Amino acid sequence: MLKRLKNIGPGAMVAAAFIGPGTVTTATIAGASYGYTLLWAILFSIIATYLLQEMSARLGVIGKMGVGEAIRNKISNPIFKLFAFALVVGAILIGNAAYEAGNITGAVLGFENYFDASSYPVNPLVIFLGVVAFALLFSGRYKLIERSLVIMVSVMGAVFILSAIMLKPNILSIVKGCFTPELPRGALIMVVGLIGTTVVPYNLFLHASSVKQRWSGPEDLKLSRWDTLISVGLGGLITMAILITAAVAFEGQDKVVSGASDLAEQLSPLLGSWSTLFIAFGFLAAGLSSAVTAPLAAGFATSELMGWKGGLKGRNFRMTWMGVLLAGMIFSSLGIRPTEVILFAQVANGLLLPVIAAFLLWIMNDRNIMGSYVNGRLTNILGVLVILVTLGLGLKGILSAMGML
Repeated sequence: MLKRLKNIGPGAMVAAAFIGPGTVTTATIAGASYGYTLLWAILFSIIATYLLQEMSARLGVIGKMGVGEAIRNKISNPIFKLFAFALVVGAILIGNAAYEAGNITGAVLGFENYFDASSYPVNPLVIFLGVVAFALLFSGRYKLIERSLVIMVSVMGAVFILSAIMLKPNILSIVKGCFTPELPRGALIMVVGLIGTTVVPYNLFLHASSVKQRWSGPEDLKLSRWDTLISVGLGGLITMAILITAAVAFEGQDKVVSGASDLAEQLSPLLGSWSTLFIAFGFLAAGLSSAVTAPLAAGFATSELMGWKGGLKGRNFRMTWMGVLLAGMIFSSLGIRPTEVILFAQVANGLLLPVIAAFLLWIMNDRNIMGSYVNGRLTNILGVLVILVTLGLGLKGILSAMGML
């Protein structure tokens, strides 16, 4: 087990990517609004994430290529290839720029009570986060980036899981929420958001590409699977802890909750004045970790699709992630209220997922790439089920938002 824990890395990058301000915000609102009821949606998300990320990691270990590279090699029809390139590059670049703004803006929310940025033309904390993310990415050192993200995930785990434990939640209610699916009136959009905040399309690109940096053959497949299982499991546990904390903190109250800053305030009389600062650091770790992984994933996806060489230190790779990071910093500096932007991004993410997941499922059944490590029948059935469920939830979310359901 110690060896498995020492090999945690690429999977932790995936967890760092999906536990961002969007996760904290969505899980907080879900817990405050519906109590423990929507825990089942997170459990489904954890299972779906492991299924998809295991395929992505297997592609990197066995196929020795990223998802973008596999798509480029798999599609031969020039029209279909152009469509696929436009779809994936557009979704990853535009989507990640939107996420980046939410990541950076959301990360500084926890420190609103400690730092007044209103007297500055640009929030200094936004600049600080941007510089830290820039420094890590520009180093071009995979090991440094990986270890930094592992530390950030550990901080988030300590903050949110300890907070949930200290509140002494109702264990029976937690079990019921996990294994008895219910959909309260008006909760559909929140379910789509919870799934979207966990099963992140760009993580499929990030995982396969980062695994190539760490492992190199079939003998490493077992380590890769343990890395994915432990990391995704911990990430899901953190998301559940946030929802549970909010469920306990806001139980019996009729208060409109807009984000994690409300959670920090609510916890103060329950856990002491230090809890506000405690949560602030958890939110900072969530934002900073995602502020690094979103540009990184965009760089991997675009470079692989375009066939650019040079790796993490390649000129085109750096130009791509710099563009995403800069866009996020600019939009964050405009002072747009982050909660709606983050929630919109999570719902959009849930809608985009089936398309990219279908690409992966298609690739993973190609023996020319995967050899004897192609998907088995059960994996294919579960993969199709995950795609159909997320597609159905996304379509229902759109119809509900349009007032047609």
